[in-house]
Formats: sequence, structure tokens, C-alpha cells
Amino acid sequence: MESLFLVIATLCYLCGTVGYLVYLLKDREVLHRISWSVLLVGALFHGAALLMRAIGSGHFPVTSIREAISFFAWVFVVTYLVIQVKLRLRILGSFVSPLAVVFMICSRLLPTQAILKNNSFTNGWLIVHVTSIFLANALFAVLFSLGIMYLLQERHIKKKNFGLLYERLPSLERIDSIAHACLMSGFPLMTAGLITGFVYATMIWRSPWNWDPKEVLSVVTWLIYAILVHERLAVGWRGRRAAWLAILGFSATLLTFILASLLLAGHHSVISGNLYG
Repeated sequence: MESLFLVIATLCYLCGTVGYLVYLLKDREVLHRISWSVLLVGALFHGAALLMRAIGSGHFPVTSIREAISFFAWVFVVTYLVIQVKLRLRILGSFVSPLAVVFMICSRLLPTQAILKNNSFTNGWLIVHVTSIFLANALFAVLFSLGIMYLLQERHIKKKNFGLLYERLPSLERIDSIAHACLMSGFPLMTAGLITGFVYATMIWRSPWNWDPKEVLSVVTWLIYAILVHERLAVGWRGRRAAWLAILGFSATLLTFILASLLLAGHHSVISGNLYG
């Protein structure tokens, strides 16, 4: 049943993506409503599958890279659904939903080998660490989508190409404002995730820092977003530079999330032979 629910969720995300891509070309409110509703149905089936996995295995469903990417896709979709309800930026779904489909497909292609022990989630520090990081990454994925939207709209304005896509995309000011809100919500969560991760590492390995590849890449990613926060607040960075840095930050997030787990030996890697926790 779990596998069936995951297939249904993926198909819903795919159908929602098709609907939102059509909505990108045709401004029909009914298209948005149907696409948003289909994504919601997909998220419900996806959440049910994750719950079945958690109950059946007795642990939080993120102990392997496959589970982690699937869980992240779900958090990402739910985050978008909530943002849409609050901010009413319908066209954002045209950029978010394709990413959700990619994450779901990738999750089915990645290894099932565990990188976390099943009993790790009895520790409160690890629970806060994982929850904070996943929520932060979901907000940064939305920020990534907004960055692409900003660059596209800016390009149309500079080239004075006031065609269909220009008319469909929101103003640069609104994109930038929502991007700022995502950044300022995600960065504290990421910071909390890193701090609790260091606390948990101290408990397990007697040291908060072990030069693990994922630790190094996580700090590098945090620094990228820290620079973005500083430049926006202290220097007043907006627009193009902020959009590019947001795209760079999420690219680093994906490298940290996937590369360190698959290719680099360490506590978080499937090739290390040492389960994290």
C-alpha cells in the first residue's frame, strides 16, 4: 500500500505540474484551483505513505537517502501549499511543482541503504536537527524558484519583451519581497539545525566537529545564506544579485544533501559503512 500511495502521489504531482505549466500560458483561475487541489491530494497520499513507512519501520522516514529525498519532496510541496494560501502567488506553482516531480523521481532511483540508525530518533536533539534542516531546505527551494522567476522577469523588462510570460509573472518588487520572507524564515531554521547537529555530534562522537564532508558542505552552504542575509539587511542587496545568490545557495544545499551522502565517505554517507548515530 505504501508503494501504491507513493505512485499516486507522484502522478498527482505530475498532473499538478502539467496543470500549472498550462496555467503559465493561460490565465484561468480554474486551472490554478485544479492544479493546487491535485498537489494537495498528492501531498495527502504522500504523507500517508510516509506515515505507513514510519509505523512499519518504527523510525522517522529519513534513515536512507531515498527516504530523505522523498520526505523532503513532501515537506517542499506542503510548504508551497501553505505559502500559496497565505500569499496568493498562483504562478509560483508553475516553478515549484516541476521540482517536486524531479525530487520524487530521484528518490525512487537512489539507494535504500541506511545512513541513520533506526533508534537514532529517540534523541530530541536529532529530531530538532532533522526537522529544522528539512523545513529550512524547503523554504530555500521556494526561494530558488523565486530567484528563477525574478531573473526571467528582469530579463523581459531589460529586453523590453512585454509578451505573455512578462504579463503572467508578478512584479519584481513582489517576487523580491516574498523571497526576502522565505530567506528570513529559512535562515534561522538552518542555523538551529546546524547548532543542534553539533550538539548531537558531541554526544555521539565526543566532538562537535569531525571534518565530515557533510559538516563542511553544510557550513559552506550556511555561509552562502549568511552572506545573503547580511547583504540584504546591512547593504540593502535586492534583485538580481540576491536572486543569483539564492540559486547558488540551493545548489549548494543539493550538493550537501545528495553528494555527501552518495559519493563522499563520512558519517552521513552510504559508502562509509558507519551508520550516523
